[in-house]
Amino acid sequence: MNPSTTPSHSSDEIEGSVQGHRDGHGFVIRDDGQSDIFLPPNEMRAVLHKDRVRARIVRQDRRGRPEGRVVEIVERPAQPIIGRLLQESGVWIVAPEDKRYGQDILIPGGALALAKPGQVVVVELTEPPALFGQPVGRITEVLGEVDDPGMEIEIAVRKYGVPHEFSEDCLAEAGALPDKVRAQDKKQRIDLTDVPLVTIDGEDARDFDDAVYCEPAKVGRSKGWRLLVAIADVSHYVQTGSAIDIDAYDRATSVYFPRRVIPMLPEKLSNGLCSLNPEVERLCMVCDMLVTAKGEVHAYQFYPAVMFSHARFTYTEVAAILANTRGPEAAKRQERVPDLLNLHDVYRALLLARRERGAVDFETTETQIVCDENGRIEKIVPRTRNDAHKLIEEAMLAANVCSADFIAQGKQHGLFRVHEGPTPEKQDTLRNYLKAMAVGLSISENPQPSEFQAIAEATKDRPDAQQIHTMLLRSMQQAIYTPINSGHFGLAFDAYTHFTSPIRRYPDLLVHRVIKAILGNTKYRLPMLPTPGEAHAKLSKRLASRVAPPGKVPRKKESGAALAETQAWEAAGLHCSANERRADEASRDVEAWLKCKYMREHLGEEYGGVVSSATGFGIFVTLDAMYVEGLVHITELGGEYFKFDEARQELRGERSGIRYAIGARVRVQVSRVDLDGRRIDFRLVNEGEQLAARPARDKGGVTAGPGKRRPAPEADAPPERGASSHRKGSGKSTQKAALLSKAPVASGKGKAGGKTAKAKGRASRRS
Repeated sequence: MNPSTTPSHSSDEIEGSVQGHRDGHGFVIRDDGQSDIFLPPNEMRAVLHKDRVRARIVRQDRRGRPEGRVVEIVERPAQPIIGRLLQESGVWIVAPEDKRYGQDILIPGGALALAKPGQVVVVELTEPPALFGQPVGRITEVLGEVDDPGMEIEIAVRKYGVPHEFSEDCLAEAGALPDKVRAQDKKQRIDLTDVPLVTIDGEDARDFDDAVYCEPAKVGRSKGWRLLVAIADVSHYVQTGSAIDIDAYDRATSVYFPRRVIPMLPEKLSNGLCSLNPEVERLCMVCDMLVTAKGEVHAYQFYPAVMFSHARFTYTEVAAILANTRGPEAAKRQERVPDLLNLHDVYRALLLARRERGAVDFETTETQIVCDENGRIEKIVPRTRNDAHKLIEEAMLAANVCSADFIAQGKQHGLFRVHEGPTPEKQDTLRNYLKAMAVGLSISENPQPSEFQAIAEATKDRPDAQQIHTMLLRSMQQAIYTPINSGHFGLAFDAYTHFTSPIRRYPDLLVHRVIKAILGNTKYRLPMLPTPGEAHAKLSKRLASRVAPPGKVPRKKESGAALAETQAWEAAGLHCSANERRADEASRDVEAWLKCKYMREHLGEEYGGVVSSATGFGIFVTLDAMYVEGLVHITELGGEYFKFDEARQELRGERSGIRYAIGARVRVQVSRVDLDGRRIDFRLVNEGEQLAARPARDKGGVTAGPGKRRPAPEADAPPERGASSHRKGSGKSTQKAALLSKAPVASGKGKAGGKTAKAKGRASRRS
């Protein structure tokens, strides 16, 4: 029976979403959060990946999984499918790029839209699949040839539903904005144009949303610093509910790909009017802080201002100046060197405070893909992190904490950046692992971030330090945006939010609006926001299944208008969090595609590498030379039985006792690259083994994708930044605003909460 014709349902039927698998079977991801239901290939013939269905469990399969039968298709979401147009025996078909769609789509001759064989196209379904019939569709867009530069990005933005074209109303509204700051824009703002604020960013940055300045100051009777963090005042130009605002909310974040950015705001704003470019006046919101010698923010205040960036620095340049104040870089920037030294001093004080409160601070390696003019990978290199990166991050962290405190004291709704501690299940896994590895330290029933940092410090010199630190990171949850503050576990803050990147993150724009409302003694109200999409629904289900940690204070009961307002803010936070995940997934997909294409050039070659994770089906290995990860399947490990030890997170040979754990060094050969599956396969090379050289290039297969990579515990959007110039500064501010608000005091007991112990220094701009 065709499931779509079965209208009846009973209490033993379960609703959920279909998730296809490239091998032909699938699963029903249950709405109630319980174990997925396995769908054999014959059940997948009449349904598609992402369909919402009602299913009934009919048996347990041989692996003990619940196996189901689809009894009704509840909803078939409108979903464009991307694939390659092929002609087989005179019949036109599109082979989906996403292999979770288990069937090719038939294309009638009149629905080809001038597409040519082999081209990448977008298809809209006109007839759904049936038990004895393939789905039928029509081509709505021709993306181009599979090898066209940037094709992997065109595929990803459609595959993940990333908005990539601004509406006509949005562009018209942006076009009507002025090209520079006008006299009327400066009213009721503090004039900071004489303060030598500077931007410090990456070489390739194009939009600058933060500038900094520091000078020594007395804090009581002790020495300290006055630290100014000036952030682009996007909220002055993007009005609540405007066409630009609606498009910005829909995107929620800028999306970063190698060589291309899909911005949250039109270019006129992101690279022009809002960007704190050098030697031009710009509107900004300032967090003006007094910082003690111990790195504590003694007092702060927020105010709107007009500024003039006195220099555009790069991280590399600032690091060189700090390392040698008499070197050639410093000679070119003599007027600014004392200011940079002040910034470095306040950074060291803020770092002391970070260590004092026990914030999680692991060193991990991030990589950067370097492409040529045609978009092909030239090399993959580690991102080097220096004091300039860390200096900016600590300054941004301080401003973000002050903004969270200001909103809390103002008793208004806003979006906090909440990072909760490990779930009870992850805590148990970590305790068992630490015990099995004889670490000698463990975590308490209600762990604090300082406990994680203590374990990291105690094990940093062990040969298996990388393995232990990886497990510490994996035990944590992902950070989310929510109006319900429960602290930031990884950073050990009682309250934290995102204030410093309104050009590229919508939550920061909302925070700016709330701060302005508090300053003006008004109340900010969210506009009517568009209906959340699929990413929102997925994250909502995942969060609903979270178990509240022990000791968590229950939420106070609300009703009526107060409850409706909280729910509206919760929906906005969920939307922003989900679209942040969507941006991360799309970026990883493109990186994986590029890495696969790159590794096809190296088939048959041998490399040294390190085991980056162990699973029941094999080990993932990251190559030393290329920072690319691939799978050594368990069948490639030798002719014996290997058992996965969950406590130790390792595979162990029962006969030989050989162990493969995170951090183990191995030598591998690149044996296979599956572009469609975004997968790279290795085989182990034993000492002294002679391997037949394989062709350096795989000529066959469709150009589709790169090496598979696990998401980092918290993948906040990569920083964007860039432009250059410099002008002499005229000294100190002539209008020093009084420091009014008492500063927040970090407790050092990061509240039980969510996820991110990022790499050292990914903190402020990304935590």
